[in-house]
Amino acid sequence: MVTDRERQRAHILRALGLLYAPGDVVELRIPQAGRRGTIAGYFDDLDALAAAAIRESGRVAGIYTTLNPVAPALLARYANRLEDWAKDTTQDSHIPRRCNLLIDADPDRPSGISSTDAEHAQALEYGRALRDDLAAMGWPAPIYADSGNGAHLVYRVDLPADDGGLVQRVLQAIAVRWVREGITLDLSVYNPARITTYGRKACKGDNTPKRRAATATPHTDARMHSKRQRRATLEALAGPTGERKSGVTISSRLWRL
Repeated sequence: MVTDRERQRAHILRALGLLYAPGDVVELRIPQAGRRGTIAGYFDDLDALAAAAIRESGRVAGIYTTLNPVAPALLARYANRLEDWAKDTTQDSHIPRRCNLLIDADPDRPSGISSTDAEHAQALEYGRALRDDLAAMGWPAPIYADSGNGAHLVYRVDLPADDGGLVQRVLQAIAVRWVREGITLDLSVYNPARITTYGRKACKGDNTPKRRAATATPHTDARMHSKRQRRATLEALAGPTGERKSGVTISSRLWRL
């Protein structure tokens, strides 16, 4: 019989296997872990990373990994283990290349709490519709992920860490063109050293699963839902087409669900 721990480990390893290649070095980070400060570790052993994440899952607000692999030399900081009060974490200069582009859609809500069931479902629906609309424009299939509170689309790319602002322009263009009331796209996730979370529990605020559906904020596991392809077509969306306003290339049509 498969235990909950074994099931959780399988989900984490599947997520890690979609994001990283064998031998990649990845940082696991737990910010604001109370008396333990910021907890961090660097892993080239995904089994060890999964085990560390499972040990901490449910005890902290969030467990994150770097969206892109880090420079291999950073493994020597805290090799396949976690360090409390970690003084050194990954900076943009520590990312050799961008392998993943993240689109992060969250429901509007007060900070510091999990989304309600209805808010969560709305964000996931938005993510599916955005994925389909981008596919119609020639984008490849992304990783479609449940972040625990909202929806993530992760597209496989091959870009230098210093991409000349391309990823940032793409996110800005999407936020302007694909608009839905109650949903916000996180425009801060463009930097190469961005951290994200999959396969562990998202535990912002108190867990209140017994409250009515309109206000309940149950904690859910972040899981991957589809495979990825190698590259995404970015320039067509971020390039000099459409109307320019405040430095952002936008379409003349706002798409609403």
